Amino acid sequence: MLLPELVTGTDRTALRFGAVALTYRELARLTGHLAGRLTGRDRVAVWATPTIETCVAVVGALVAGVPVVPLNPKVGERELAHILTDSAPEVVLAAPDTELPAGLAELPRLPVLLEPQDAALPPAPEEPDGETPAFIVYTSGTTGPPKGVVLPRRAVATNLDALAELWAWTADDVLVHGLPLFHVHGLILGVIGPLRRGGTLHHLGRFSSDGVGAELARDATMLFGVPTMYHRLAADCQADPALAAAVGRARLLVSGSAALPATDHERIAAATGQRVVERYGMTETLMNCGVRADGDRRPGTVGQPLPGVELRLVDDAGATLDEADGETVGEIEVRGPNLFLGYLNRPDATAAAMRDGWFRTGDMAVREPDGYVRIVGRRATDLIKSGGYKIGAGEIENALLEHPGVAEAAVTGEPDEDLGERIVAWIVPNGDPPVPDELADELADHVARLLSPHKRPRVVRFRESLPRNEMGKIMKRALRG
Repeated sequence: MLLPELVTGTDRTALRFGAVALTYRELARLTGHLAGRLTGRDRVAVWATPTIETCVAVVGALVAGVPVVPLNPKVGERELAHILTDSAPEVVLAAPDTELPAGLAELPRLPVLLEPQDAALPPAPEEPDGETPAFIVYTSGTTGPPKGVVLPRRAVATNLDALAELWAWTADDVLVHGLPLFHVHGLILGVIGPLRRGGTLHHLGRFSSDGVGAELARDATMLFGVPTMYHRLAADCQADPALAAAVGRARLLVSGSAALPATDHERIAAATGQRVVERYGMTETLMNCGVRADGDRRPGTVGQPLPGVELRLVDDAGATLDEADGETVGEIEVRGPNLFLGYLNRPDATAAAMRDGWFRTGDMAVREPDGYVRIVGRRATDLIKSGGYKIGAGEIENALLEHPGVAEAAVTGEPDEDLGERIVAWIVPNGDPPVPDELADELADHVARLLSPHKRPRVVRFRESLPRNEMGKIMKRALRG
């Protein structure tokens, strides 16, 4: 059973958003009534605002065995139209006071209420088979229209259980986060994760260091975040000893969705005495690797493969690389119960993403001697082939961020007649920088000293800011454009 605590229906708090909270008993009753209205439908869309109603809607659909299509409330008109046409949901669920865009006008709306309208609770539906789709989550669409990733209940259950083993995650844990609820990090890990354990989620609505501190000072034990959040948290902890003390009391700080710079690891550790745990995953696979709660929390690595997940590195021809030397770069391929069923209506894209049962992630990495995986970038945007070397942009970015004159950094490649590609660093200076040419030379020397001469940037370009998406990831295609 995906959410067994809904059957026992205890008075433990399941969800809290600000002053609004639901116990497991209350959540079971609400979602049971909602499931009765959804049973038999093919798919439902959820307008995924950061509210408790979104959680009720998603859980109600899961109880009914109906696949959920989470919709980003900031989605554009064209992308929304594509998702609705592609997934064909029969109804959209939303909080009753939420204004929906014109693009949803033709889709029947079912308000999600926090008081059941019927006194009698309908019979609980049978638990669906593990291969039944649970979610259809749309990718970011960086290489074309977004693709619907079909995630089965089997993938959700086994992946959350593997993370529970990795992080010693139990019903006693109280998770706090302020992540959006339309992607796998905030929704599947951040909502379904604690509910599967029988624990509690405190959602901030919107991330703030003060909000995190208040929850951790009270009863929260775990924090989920992305690097931009931890960057802000590091600075605020350095400035506020009370906040640092609250964060230091957390049992586990988890970062994901992108690499957390080593500088932020060290700033948080110095201010709070607590080291951040990183994990690595993607929509199609959920989580692939993670650092154990009792493991070596080493900056720049994402730990070892999760229990049940097989991971290999391959070369350009697809041959397995056995080296665990911390230097040999290969593409990550994974297989296991965590994999998706395929891309909705896209058998061509599904076939292209697979190789003999292994999912081709497009992420490039090296394996350390102890089995830890270190991501060095994406094949499409972060693998730079320069002077006969394969170079990962991520390690150069981390090196640049260790320089006091750098606030933000991104690294790309561009064509070079001599080298094939040359390394380009995009820099947001920290404070009042020296003359750009002088700082550029200094940064190139800095990278060469920390890494090796062939990894030094050949071009340094300065920006006031770097383009980022809602999850804080730098959009490198926009830089190149």
